[in-house]
Amino acid sequence: MPYIPYTEEEKRLANGVDLAEFLRMRGEKLEKAGREYKLIYHDGSGKHDSITIHGAAWFDHKNQVGGGSIQFMRYFYGMDFQTAMNVLLGRSVAPIAHSPPKAAVPDEKPKEFQLPEKNSDMHRVYAYLIKQRFIAPDIISFFAKNHTIYEDKEHHNAVFVGVDENGVPRQAHKRSTNSFGKPFRITCEGSDTKYSFSHFGKSEKLFVFEAPIDMLSYLT
Repeated sequence: MPYIPYTEEEKRLANGVDLAEFLRMRGEKLEKAGREYKLIYHDGSGKHDSITIHGAAWFDHKNQVGGGSIQFMRYFYGMDFQTAMNVLLGRSVAPIAHSPPKAAVPDEKPKEFQLPEKNSDMHRVYAYLIKQRFIAPDIISFFAKNHTIYEDKEHHNAVFVGVDENGVPRQAHKRSTNSFGKPFRITCEGSDTKYSFSHFGKSEKLFVFEAPIDMLSYLT
């Protein structure tokens, strides 16, 4: 197949394809999990549901890797870049339903976990959490002082940090602060999801929440 040079717009369109709808149309099984979907598939070792999908973003919690639609086609179906682009843009149809995932994209290594760069202030995060989600200001300040909630510099998302037993950040989840459009949520690449955003109080009870803001609402 001759190489096809793709424009930046074509790459953006392909990488922004809604994966849940795309996969459902091609016969893959998806289960609703809160605001996300879990991809259900089988291979020689049994049933798996470690891959979560939200819009064009995906994350494999078992192998700690994720990305956009193009990378998903390469990771899950073992496609090369050109085949993935053609399928996502609707220029070709590949027999992809119920195919087992590949272990990894060739020549790609899992990314090392790094916290998103902090913004110089938290104005948008405070405004979003207080005015739209009605979280108590002192609750937000408590986590901000502990450096487990902050605002990222690039897109002004709210960042919720999970730390290990020694207080070292091991996981981060980003949530958009926009009041319009479809909300953006994603777990940062390289995150160890054993260490999710949490709070240890004085009660002996364990409370489990679907999302960080749900926990903040309960504390409020």
